[in-house]
Amino acid sequence: MILKEKDKLLVGKFLKEIPAFRNLSDKRVEQIINDFTIHTFRAGETVFYQTDKSTDMYIILEGKVKVTLLSEEGDEFVLTDLNPGDFFGEMSLIDGNPRSASVTAEEDSIFAVLERNRFLDAIKEDPEIAIDLLKSLVQRLRNATEREESLAFLAVHQRLVKLFKKLIKDEGKKKKNGFYLIKKRTHKEIAERIGASRESISKVIKRLVSGNLITENGDLFMLSPKLFEDIDELTD
Repeated sequence: MILKEKDKLLVGKFLKEIPAFRNLSDKRVEQIINDFTIHTFRAGETVFYQTDKSTDMYIILEGKVKVTLLSEEGDEFVLTDLNPGDFFGEMSLIDGNPRSASVTAEEDSIFAVLERNRFLDAIKEDPEIAIDLLKSLVQRLRNATEREESLAFLAVHQRLVKLFKKLIKDEGKKKKNGFYLIKKRTHKEIAERIGASRESISKVIKRLVSGNLITENGDLFMLSPKLFEDIDELTD
């Protein structure tokens, strides 16, 4: 789908926030915008699968996606969630190799998509694009290393608390009594995000509920501040 004028404005807005394009002139950004196309996906649809040979880069204009890995046994591990303004697919965009992870739309989503050959043309004209994009890749690798360390050295309880801490910062609300509210997840969803079995998550949550550290309140989790006493202090 070719970009309409309103789409161009939206793509331009997000494009200037992406490190690889942040330092380009407005005129150059305008030229690159014309290389993008618009794609839509329904909630639950897969944007691309791990090992797919597609090489486009995606910017999320509307919606939300999750990035996952699938083991040989068929277990899914959620690497991260991405929101409007985030981008993905840059690894295959750079090296031309198959996808290293799967991406699924969690909500109805709209993406601006840049084909690899268009990106390579842009690099020839503006080599600093590649340098800035590499900086973003390095940061994502650092984050991945942090996750690997967490999986290797932290017990399920600690990993769960670290996940709750992240969710509080992303979406949580603090009540007057000091408790935090976050959207409730199923034990399966939590297990996928921290690399644990659903059974182990159920056991840990049951123990935390009995200790009044977690309360299930409809479609919300209410988390006691005592849950976080053994890890870095939460910031409001």
